[in-house]
Amino acid sequence: MSLKQRAGGRSRRLNNIGSEIAKGFVMNELDAKLKLYQQRILENQSTAVLLLDKSLCLRYMNPAAEMLFEVSVRHMVGNSVEMLIHCNEGVTRESLLQAVDTGHPFTERELNLSLPDGKRATVDCTVIPLHETDVETTLLIEIQQIDRQLRISREEHLLSQHQAAQELIRGLAHEIKNPLGGLRGAAQLLEQELPNEELMEYTQIIINEADRLKNLVNRLLGPNKLPSLHEVNIHTLLERVRNLVLVEAGHKLVITRDYDPSIPDLFVDRDSIIQALLNIMRNAAREISDDPDGRIILHTRILRQFTIGNRRYRLVAQIGIEDNGPGIPESIREKLFYPMVTASEDGVGLGLTIAQSLINQHGGLVECTSEPGKTLFSVLLPVENPNATK
Repeated sequence: MSLKQRAGGRSRRLNNIGSEIAKGFVMNELDAKLKLYQQRILENQSTAVLLLDKSLCLRYMNPAAEMLFEVSVRHMVGNSVEMLIHCNEGVTRESLLQAVDTGHPFTERELNLSLPDGKRATVDCTVIPLHETDVETTLLIEIQQIDRQLRISREEHLLSQHQAAQELIRGLAHEIKNPLGGLRGAAQLLEQELPNEELMEYTQIIINEADRLKNLVNRLLGPNKLPSLHEVNIHTLLERVRNLVLVEAGHKLVITRDYDPSIPDLFVDRDSIIQALLNIMRNAAREISDDPDGRIILHTRILRQFTIGNRRYRLVAQIGIEDNGPGIPESIREKLFYPMVTASEDGVGLGLTIAQSLINQHGGLVECTSEPGKTLFSVLLPVENPNATK
């Protein structure tokens, strides 16, 4: 082989080596970019992600997990996951170790998770064992907070429940009011023909009872006039309601206030909102009337980018009316806003129904949570009323 041929072969080999090196550099650069993209995707997920070793010690957590648990990843890495996740059922130490041993993933839905500062969250939790060659088994835990979805679903249920009840009442009202009018008219005609005035006592009973039933049906139907909207300060209305309830209950009732002064004026019907708040606060006062330590707390907050039902608002005013009474019986909690449903012996069961109707007219909603020692009614009102026209 000539010197020239040997030189050409050496040159080709050097070119091939250079080409392979260049390819290696390109592949390394692509791998680095891919890892960077994967890291960005992981860090920008809204789902909290935890990575555990086989001993259930934390190796990694993404920013969503840091926000959920209110801890820093550098303070938690190397610590047991039990410092973060406190569950009596579902995702326990035993279930996590079983997933490591068996390699079987599992999902637990609507878990009640304890968070820092005594807070609680409802979450869906998925545990996935990761098996890699020559690497010990690790656990990937994905935690999706679903409180917002559950709240929206509950609100939509409340709104549809109220609408269905109102449609049923309207149908029944039509069927009841017509014969009532006939009964009342017949009693009046009969009264004119009676020879003895003493017998008029019976016709008056018929007329009075017919009027009473008609008024009851009208109350069931709720407000029958369009709201007259004006800008008002919600705390002025709350103070008016507070004073009315204190006068009715006497000096023994304690009502404390925790107001947020940043809430702007609301564009609402003043009388309607007073009536709605009065109905709710009277119920609370009735629940604690026999308790010497009974107390009502009024608090207001401003909520930003908040959803009511299926509509999102930039600003929503939240009015809380809380009492420390015995709580609402579990048997009626789901149908609390239905007409004629009441836990009180002397109640008619229309106050909350009417309150819901009045708040609904303003694009808002009344919610309730209750347990022994704490019943909270939350009145949600959009600051920008969707029905308002200035």
